[in-house]
Amino acid sequence: MKAIVFLAASTMLAATPALARDQWTAAQANAWHAKQPWQVGANYTPATAINQLEMFQAETWDPKRIDLELGWAEAMGMNVMRVNLHHLLWETDAAGLKRRMDEFMTIAAKHKIKTLWIFFDSCWDPNPVAGPQHPPIPGVHNSGSVQSPGEARLKDASQYDKLEAYVKDLVTTFARDERVIGWDVWNEPNNGGGGNYKPTVDKKKYVATLLPRMFAAARSADPIQPLTSGVWIGNHWDDQTKLDAVEKIQIAESDVLSFHDYSWPEKFEARARQMLSYGRPVWCTEYMARGNGSTFEGSLPIAKRLNIAMYNWGFVDGKMQTRLPWDSWKKPYTYEEPTIWFHDILYLDGRPYRQAEVDLIKRMATAPKGVVPATPIAK
Repeated sequence: MKAIVFLAASTMLAATPALARDQWTAAQANAWHAKQPWQVGANYTPATAINQLEMFQAETWDPKRIDLELGWAEAMGMNVMRVNLHHLLWETDAAGLKRRMDEFMTIAAKHKIKTLWIFFDSCWDPNPVAGPQHPPIPGVHNSGSVQSPGEARLKDASQYDKLEAYVKDLVTTFARDERVIGWDVWNEPNNGGGGNYKPTVDKKKYVATLLPRMFAAARSADPIQPLTSGVWIGNHWDDQTKLDAVEKIQIAESDVLSFHDYSWPEKFEARARQMLSYGRPVWCTEYMARGNGSTFEGSLPIAKRLNIAMYNWGFVDGKMQTRLPWDSWKKPYTYEEPTIWFHDILYLDGRPYRQAEVDLIKRMATAPKGVVPATPIAK
C-alpha cells in the first residue's frame, strides 16, 4: 500500500510543473550550508553490486544488505552517502527506480544518513547495457562500472530530450525531500573514461553541449537541494583562463562547488582553497586512495577545519573491487593482493581494514562543527 501511495504522489508531483529557480547566489548557498552539519560519508554501492545498474535493478536490489552496511556507516559517524544513478534504470523502469530510491532513502534516514544523488558519469565502460551485469574481472579495480549516458547516447542529439526528462522527473519527484542532501549532475564529465576502454572521440565537445541542459533540467524542478558537479583534474581551478569548457560550466552552474582529490594533503589543501576562493560552500565528493598519498588522516582534519564536506571513495570491499589500485587494469592482482588497500574501509563482514581510520572518522564526525579533535597519542 505504501508503494502505491508513494507512486501516486510522485506521479502527481511529476505532472505538476514547477517554476524553475535560478542558480543560488553565493549568499543563499552559504546560508543553506550553514544550517547543515559537517558532512562526512562515502561513495556508496553495496558490496553485492558491481555497479549502479546491479544496485537498483529489481532482480538484484538488496535492501537487507544496504540496511546492514548503512548501519556500519552510522556506527562510525557517517551522515551522508553519494550514490550513482543511471538513465537506463529510468528508461527501463522509471516507477521501480523511484520506488527503490525512496526505499534506499528510507533505510538511510533510519541510520541518520542523507543522500547525494548522481545522474551521469563519464568514467569507465562507455557502452552501458541494462539487465544482468557481467561478474567482476578477477584482480581488476572497478571492472564493471559503466558510463551514463555512454558514447552512443552522448553523440546522438535526438536522445537529449529523453535525458532531460530523466533528470527532471527524478528531481521533481524528490525536490522537497529533506532526505536528499543534493544533486550531483555529472561525475567527472570531462574524464576520458579510464581503464582499457577506447576513448570517445570529441567527448568534451558533446559534454559541453549537454551539461548545461542537464543543469537546467534539474533546476526546472525548483529543488530545495543544491546542484553541483565536481572538477577533478588540474592545478589552477581558481584561474578561469586555465579551465576547459566543461570545467567553466561546472563552476558557473553549481550552487555549491565540488571537487575530487586523490593526492597528498598539501595538494588537497591547495585545491580546497582554490575552490573556496569563489566564495561558495565546497564539497570534496571523492578522495582517499592510500597508495596515491590520499588518506583519512591526511585530508579529513584539513576539511573539518575548512568546513568542506567529505565523501571518500568506497565503503565495503565487494564486487567493485576498489581495494585494488587503478594500475590493476594494466596488471591484474590475481597472484597476490596489493601491499595496501587502495580504497574501501570495511571487509565484507564489517570488520575495519584499519581500526584507526574508523576511529578517526568517528572522532571527526562527533566533534563540534569546525573543531579538529586532537589525535590520541599511541601507546
